[in-house]
Amino acid sequence: QVQLVESGGGLVQAGGSLRLSCAASGRTFSRSAMAWFRQAPGKERDFVASISKWNGDTTYYGDSVKGRFTISRDNAKNTVYLQMMSLKPEDTAVYYCAARYGVATGTRNDYDYWGQGTQVTVSS
Repeated sequence: QVQLVESGGGLVQAGGSLRLSCAASGRTFSRSAMAWFRQAPGKERDFVASISKWNGDTTYYGDSVKGRFTISRDNAKNTVYLQMMSLKPEDTAVYYCAARYGVATGTRNDYDYWGQGTQVTVSS
């Protein structure tokens, strides 16, 4: 069983930056592919970024965040990060961390474990 706890959300002005963190419980973190998804009010939960297990040498990004967001992981801290730059009002959403035992993907249904989410609000 994996438990995930997100933090770092908040209110930021357009053009600003935030870094989200997701702390994972258990001893299997390094063997888990990790991902971030987001869900805006009235919309589906969309893929943001994912990172491969072990050394995280493979990453994937949703088209809307490429070049602005960076996903990374620190296995010693059981934590995955999402560095968000040049934020836009359309980035406003609840951001969820997810984990799976397998390769990193951008498909929501591939992930078995989810955090409770952290709110990110970008003002114009």
